[in-house]
Amino acid sequence: MIYRSKWVLAFTIPTLLLTGCGGSGNTTSPTPSPTPIIKNSLTGMEGTDGPVLAVKIDDSNPAHPQIGLQGADVVYIEQVEGGETRLAAIFASKIPTHVGPVRSARISDIDLLSQYGHVAFAFSGAQSKMYPVIDAADLENFGAQHESPTIYTRDSSRYAPYNMVLRADLLLAKVAKDKSPIAISKPMGWTFGKKPAGGTTITMAKFQWPAVTYKAHWSKREKRWLLDYQGKPDVDSDGVRLGASTLVIQLVSITDSIYHDKVGGITPLSKTIGQGTGFILRDGKSFAANWQRLDAASGTTWTLADGSPISFAAGQIWVALLDTPPIFTYPAVTPSASASPSPTK
Repeated sequence: MIYRSKWVLAFTIPTLLLTGCGGSGNTTSPTPSPTPIIKNSLTGMEGTDGPVLAVKIDDSNPAHPQIGLQGADVVYIEQVEGGETRLAAIFASKIPTHVGPVRSARISDIDLLSQYGHVAFAFSGAQSKMYPVIDAADLENFGAQHESPTIYTRDSSRYAPYNMVLRADLLLAKVAKDKSPIAISKPMGWTFGKKPAGGTTITMAKFQWPAVTYKAHWSKREKRWLLDYQGKPDVDSDGVRLGASTLVIQLVSITDSIYHDKVGGITPLSKTIGQGTGFILRDGKSFAANWQRLDAASGTTWTLADGSPISFAAGQIWVALLDTPPIFTYPAVTPSASASPSPTK
């Protein structure tokens, strides 16, 4: 079974057009005021804010192509055991029918997700020591261990454990039916606007973990960073190239936690509360920046070196949580005409 994403709108906003009636003999009507454009807080794109759904998605070779990622508002790449990576995808403006392959939660998710408020958290399980931590966290546990196989389905074209696929639309329908107190998406600390002055023009960024390498290529035509995973174009199950309007390289401390997998691999902890440095990539440029997050409930703010805020480009955001800086590729320098040798007479 190959999943093709079908989109379900989170909300419908009715538009009320007000018209005036002229008095007797008045044949003209006043010009109606323009309807304000409603924008989603997470992406800056036209659309509404909705209940926040966070889904843990496998990022290993057998999990590719992944399902439903092109509809996420924000995607985090985080390190797990063995230097591999997994994704935490945030959905609020629109909900795809299918998302996956769904995998288990990790300790880094607790602090990472807390800035969004009381989210609906979808995952396939966790280490036994993690369950009390998840239950105590400020999130709604919608793990597969609690839900029916109607919501957590199996893709017959894939093999376990890379075949669990979430019916995200059904899960959000359950949230609405049960009136679960799920947080609505809100401003998260970043803002949207024009590209700031300065920055460094780059054509590619390479960023990596011990066992995984990503590359991001600037596409002037698509106005976004197109992603490669392990040296190949990163596409989803619909054949759509994955990428970001704003790519955030967030340099964090990654240390061993008290948790480990069933074969003894130590689970790393990415520290996302505090402050640090990184890079904001947008519009074909890299901007050195600083990040700050005061506590678990606060969003993450980004500023330039001089302390002024830096605006993100509207659209999907990817955030790479790394402890090593990226490697940038710069445009080739074309020799100027003055530097060219004089023609032989």
